[in-house]
Amino acid sequence: MTALPATASHTVRLRITRRGRVVLAALASIPLIAGMVALALFGANSAVADGAESSAASQTFDYVTIQAGETLWALAEEIAPSADPRDVIADIVSLNQLPSAEVQPGQKLAVPNEY
Repeated sequence: MTALPATASHTVRLRITRRGRVVLAALASIPLIAGMVALALFGANSAVADGAESSAASQTFDYVTIQAGETLWALAEEIAPSADPRDVIADIVSLNQLPSAEVQPGQKLAVPNEY
């Protein structure tokens, strides 16, 4: 009989260098970082939108129509004579989402009932 050659069982060990470990860790963390960024962007925006909707829903407004020659300063002094007109104007601009403090005759503006 012929003898079979002895086969040594060799296990191959994977050796990862330090640079390989860094690359592997970076690749594994990319989805985690992308998820956190998406949550920060979309989660924060929805929280801000929810807060804006709930605060707008809880407030009631009066509406005024701007007359010819009327300014927001005059309107602020008229509706809140004891308040600082700059604060009242800032609230009106913010509430109505106006690009500036300029108004046109016939324009309807919401004014919070606190004034």
